Amino acid sequence: MCAAARRPGATGEQGEFSFPEPVPGTGTRAVNADGCRPRALPVEVDGTGVTRVEVGPETGALLRGVVRAPHGPPADARVTLLDAAGHVTGTVMTGADGTYVFAGLDDGEYTVVATGCPPVATALTVTGGGAGGHDIELAHPGE
Repeated sequence: MCAAARRPGATGEQGEFSFPEPVPGTGTRAVNADGCRPRALPVEVDGTGVTRVEVGPETGALLRGVVRAPHGPPADARVTLLDAAGHVTGTVMTGADGTYVFAGLDDGEYTVVATGCPPVATALTVTGGGAGGHDIELAHPGE
């Protein structure tokens, strides 16, 4: 991998990017963007001319929801997303209004765990490439 490939960069208005003075050879270019899955592509730089690489975004599914509690939304509640095998896919903190978002999800079975009062875990299925909603109610027994 060339040294230039290790430096992060940003794209231009049309999504263009460049690495000045790349070392010839085989390397990997990694691309990520908000709401999209990261992509890594092998690239062969021959040392003459311009090497062009086009990367299309893979958005995946979007899961958003609200964590609620009896006395208003809990700010900074921790929401953890587990895949079907029980592996942690991601963890986020809720906003001041109790909202949370997971982006770039594969279709499949997930469990959402919210902690803040007592923890609450609920199972759900994510399908398609669109957005899904999943609200969570936090409460102590009897509230």
